Amino acid sequence: MGSLRFADLQTRPTEVLDLTSLTVDEFQQLVPPFEAGFQAHMAQWRFDGQPRTARRYTTYKHCPLPTPEDRLLFILTYLKTYPLQVVQGRLFGMDQSKANQWIHLLLGVLKATLRALGDAPSRSLQELAQRLGVTEAEAAALVVPTAEPSPPAEPPAAAPSPAASPLLATMGRNGASRAPRTRLSRRAVIVARKNAIR
Repeated sequence: MGSLRFADLQTRPTEVLDLTSLTVDEFQQLVPPFEAGFQAHMAQWRFDGQPRTARRYTTYKHCPLPTPEDRLLFILTYLKTYPLQVVQGRLFGMDQSKANQWIHLLLGVLKATLRALGDAPSRSLQELAQRLGVTEAEAAALVVPTAEPSPPAEPPAAAPSPAASPLLATMGRNGASRAPRTRLSRRAVIVARKNAIR
């Protein structure tokens, strides 16, 4: 299996930016607090999520993510590109089940690190206003509302009312298809299908 390593990428800043949305300098600034968070987590928990009771965590010789930079690259690449776990595992030299474990472990560590640094995304308008140092009204003006679909000219008779079920209101019946119907039980179609099988 191939293996993507930060040591190979650090001389190619454009690729680091493409994979992580961070410049090499920003990436390097995030490594120490991320690694401190990782070590703190691993001091209390095992890799499988169970409480640590015996040995302390050490990075073993054939670890697929041996350095702090590789661990941060792994989770940032996952968040930026959002590939299938089997693809993420292939990129970093592990199978899908191990990639799944690393993703769940490192995602929690990254969230905790960003919260500790004050860089976690704002989850409310009040929190955003406080972070920007403006009033809530000014913060509301900065937030782009999501586009709402325009209501249809005439709702279908069988559609439920939007107030009763907002998700099903958009699932009205479509018009009849203009494509010709294929009759699979016609004699010519059956003969052609049998000839193709032989």
